[in-house]
Amino acid sequence: MRRHTIDPRPGWQQTVEAQGLIYPLTRFPDDSLRPYWDESAYYEFSLPEVEALEDVVEELHRMCLAAAAHIVEQGRFADLGIDDPRLARLVAESWRRREELPSLYGRFDLHYDGSGPAKMLEYNADTPTSLVEAASPQWFWMEERFPGADQWNSLHERLVAAWKRQAPLLPPGAPLHFAHSSGDELGEDLMTVAYLEETAQQAGLETISISMEDIGWDRLSGRFVDQRLRFMRACFKLYPWEWLATDGFGPQVLDTLDNGGGTGSTLWIEPAWKMLLSNKALLAVLWELYPGHPNLLPAYLDGPRELAGTRGYATKPLLGREGAGVTLHEPGAEPVLRGPDDPCCYQELAPLPDFDGNRVVLGAWVVEDEAAGLGIRESSGPVTDEYARFLPHVIL
Repeated sequence: MRRHTIDPRPGWQQTVEAQGLIYPLTRFPDDSLRPYWDESAYYEFSLPEVEALEDVVEELHRMCLAAAAHIVEQGRFADLGIDDPRLARLVAESWRRREELPSLYGRFDLHYDGSGPAKMLEYNADTPTSLVEAASPQWFWMEERFPGADQWNSLHERLVAAWKRQAPLLPPGAPLHFAHSSGDELGEDLMTVAYLEETAQQAGLETISISMEDIGWDRLSGRFVDQRLRFMRACFKLYPWEWLATDGFGPQVLDTLDNGGGTGSTLWIEPAWKMLLSNKALLAVLWELYPGHPNLLPAYLDGPRELAGTRGYATKPLLGREGAGVTLHEPGAEPVLRGPDDPCCYQELAPLPDFDGNRVVLGAWVVEDEAAGLGIRESSGPVTDEYARFLPHVIL
């Protein structure tokens, strides 16, 4: 793994915007605009290195599924902050029906610098973003800048194939709705959903676009409907389950889940069991089940334990995205415990690899149960946040 600088292509911004990345710039607090898509540098990997990382990702995914099974079997929903008994029961039922409610995709965030084993930082398994840039613009960048090279990137083909395999599980004769929140100012959620809808269309599915805010509830029939009052029998939503289940229409979501897929139910993608994998408590459960595993960092729910002494730790809210609420504690610092109203996971501190002053995290994608691609984000600070940059990569 190496970082190289390179001159950006003339007109790069217009190029990536035409390829679906309509948010190539990030606005900073000082009101300046700086590249989010950053092709002034790229990362180089060897093929054996990528093959080894693929094996790691697929093993981690299998371990996460085993951890989800453990949570359900042992009834450990309170550890995830799922205190509603009905919601816990419905998540468990969703898990038991996972053969008919399969997962589409997810993204592991990995600590890796080219030496030593990759370490799992977290699993973004319910509403992962940065998919568009990983699947499309960086592939076209490689074809233009390094023709004949390769890339860890089979995202598009695998997504189309996944929709084809899952098509028989969808309600027959019904279109698949694709929903995102209209509060998405940057357009990232919009384009992520639009891209996934495109892959479904290429798989031969009939699709309909809608915003979450435009989903209606027909009280007479007890069904979710779109703007044209069509019954929404299946819907892909880029909307976290913890919001979906607790928003104003949350009771209706649970009601339609509670009928076990009967008349009036809506099949939500991703399914409710993905709540088990998108929660930072998963990190502690994994360490409990696989202590000392070379691709895991020690993690606990009741406090930093030995991490506060010589190793330091990161405090992560159970639910959160783009580094929100993450605090870092250096070795030897006085332990800081959060109360029951602010549950979190305490994970061993693993400072992000530093390449010429750039802190790097690997975003390794899974489609269904297979490793499918890589996206790389860089940040100037120790936490990967909404100001991080996306850089392409190549296998040489």
